[in-house]
Amino acid sequence: GHLIYQCGGIDKRTIEKFEKEAAELGRGSFKYAWVLDKLKAERERGITIDIALWKFETPKYYVTVIDAPGHRDFIKNMM
Repeated sequence: GHLIYQCGGIDKRTIEKFEKEAAELGRGSFKYAWVLDKLKAERERGITIDIALWKFETPKYYVTVIDAPGHRDFIKNMM
């Protein structure tokens, strides 16, 4: 999420919204993770459960960011 924000793929207002919501759950440092972690369970547990994509353009590139589960219990969700 931080890379997406730094490259202009998401606006500051949205990040501030995620920061507020994350802080309310005691996970203020997760504001950038919430760009791609949309499931309630992902946000509550602080882990990626399902694959997510985010596409954006810079003046020079078309970018696709893929967030995939790293936890062994959710590897099957990537396949």
